[in-house]
Amino acid sequence: MAIILHDNELLLQFHNPETREKAFAAIIKKYQEKLYWHIRRMVVEHEDANDVLQNVFIRIWKGLDNFREDSQLYTWLYRIATNECLSFIELQKKKATVSFEDVESSLSNRIKADKNFDANKLEWKLQLAIQQLPEKQRVVFNLRYYDEMPYEEMSRVLETSEGALKASYHHAVKKIEDYILNH
Repeated sequence: MAIILHDNELLLQFHNPETREKAFAAIIKKYQEKLYWHIRRMVVEHEDANDVLQNVFIRIWKGLDNFREDSQLYTWLYRIATNECLSFIELQKKKATVSFEDVESSLSNRIKADKNFDANKLEWKLQLAIQQLPEKQRVVFNLRYYDEMPYEEMSRVLETSEGALKASYHHAVKKIEDYILNH
């Protein structure tokens, strides 16, 4: 059984040239699945999530030397992943030269195209409802609902006040409830 090291130990090992790559591999192993699902919920498709995740790990590798440890490693990683997702979505919008509503519709269509899709199942309705949310509300909802991230932590990841996050989450929940009840 592999021993999972605490983030502080991993960072110490990362700063040592002899154990740098081993420490980075351990960081990837520790956080890869959580980051993948965070990304996947935002970009929907597996292939896109993998591409974004690779970019996230490249940014982590390049930036880890400058990580000041003002926040937890976990918080820093989520901030990078969230920013990469938003950049990816923004790039998709520019490539498609269509409105954000069309991109959201495209994300919904990707969900419906899944071979396991069943519009009558609540989990599929929830996924469709989430894709109808404005970008910021979608991020806040995913972090809170799926990752169970406390508002204080989310505030550091998204660099927004806790009050604004609570309001975004509240509005997101109301929109999701409305969507599920009316679709």
